[in-house]
Amino acid sequence: MTDNNTPEINESKRNDIVCGRNPVMEVLRSNREIDKLFIVKGASGGTVTAIVAKCKAKGVPIKEISPQKMDFYCGNLNHQGVAVSCAAHKYSTVEDILNLAKERNEKPFIVICDEITDTHNLGAIIRTAEACGVHGVIIPKNRSATLNATVEKTSAGALEYVPVARVTNISNTIEYLKEKGVWVFGADMNGTDYRKFDYDTPLALVIGSEGKGIGTLISKKCDGIISLPMNGKINSLNASVAAGILMYAAAAGREKI
Repeated sequence: MTDNNTPEINESKRNDIVCGRNPVMEVLRSNREIDKLFIVKGASGGTVTAIVAKCKAKGVPIKEISPQKMDFYCGNLNHQGVAVSCAAHKYSTVEDILNLAKERNEKPFIVICDEITDTHNLGAIIRTAEACGVHGVIIPKNRSATLNATVEKTSAGALEYVPVARVTNISNTIEYLKEKGVWVFGADMNGTDYRKFDYDTPLALVIGSEGKGIGTLISKKCDGIISLPMNGKINSLNASVAAGILMYAAAAGREKI
């Protein structure tokens, strides 16, 4: 549980935040989707202990932050050192995504976001995924943007149609997909030119994080690496832009566009 300088919560409306010990306990008792628990460093007491225990039991990620950051997140609300960010939309499962492809009588077409932390990028990816006929998007529970209000807004309504599964371990999920006959290809440098690739197969595209790209372990799990040629002076594209190019290439190769 560490603090950093990266904003993780909708910085404008904050309508996906519940602050205060009793309100947080009520959310935990409900069936509302919870993205993350935030605890001010040093906060303690019976209620806090109970909240942490319930979050751990539900598999909710927990993060310690400074009092100043909590004040920023919660505005003028009395947070009592505790807050939760709630999902703007219900998460699906990997099985839901595979079943959707089966229902449509189509080969699975999945996008895996490996630690995409920018909410605008995740929303844009989901929006393009819907336009390209992607059956679902997979994100990790930790070190990732979540389905908060910013993602919902940026997706421009696509979140209502594209299932998003949230998994504990991307590496294990890739292995599971491969067992189900899905070929997994990562987008990174020094791979096969994306224009020379056959996309007409059960397919999962892995898009790496904005700063580091695909993790080394994830890269090794992939069946192959595909790349976008770079003719300019910079060597990378925005994550959502790169994802968009590859999704459209895949859609065209699968005759979905």
